[in-house]
Amino acid sequence: MAVQDDSALDLLLAVHHLVRSIRRGAPATGLSPTQLLVLINLVDVGPMRIGELAGRVSCSQPTATTVANSLESAGYVRRVPDTTDGRAITLHITEAGRETLITIAREQADQLRQRLCMLDEPELAQVLAAVPVLRKLASEPAVVAGSGDRKTTTCS
Repeated sequence: MAVQDDSALDLLLAVHHLVRSIRRGAPATGLSPTQLLVLINLVDVGPMRIGELAGRVSCSQPTATTVANSLESAGYVRRVPDTTDGRAITLHITEAGRETLITIAREQADQLRQRLCMLDEPELAQVLAAVPVLRKLASEPAVVAGSGDRKTTTCS
């Protein structure tokens, strides 16, 4: 099956718009999207060094350091000496960070739940059936920009 650029672009924009509108509709968190991504990664992957975290959230190491500093000041993460390299530190999420992340996720899930309730049964079934596929796409390693045809990609 061939995937046209416009189809991929339409899906990307729809997902971005959905996420942004849910964030706007949920109570203010006081955390930036990058801060949220750092907390999510620390929950999903576990403690990690700043450099690894920067790679996972797609930001520079100085930005990751700034984000880590702000999260540490808020009590959401703590720095722990790396057991494999005494010169390095790893970031660990604190219980306060975990609870904050869960609260934010629940508030945003409530926003999404309200929107899902507006769909008719066939639409709701389509969206829910797409969840495993979207998870699979989200877990795939990043593709280097510029690799492949810009107009059409043939999937095998």
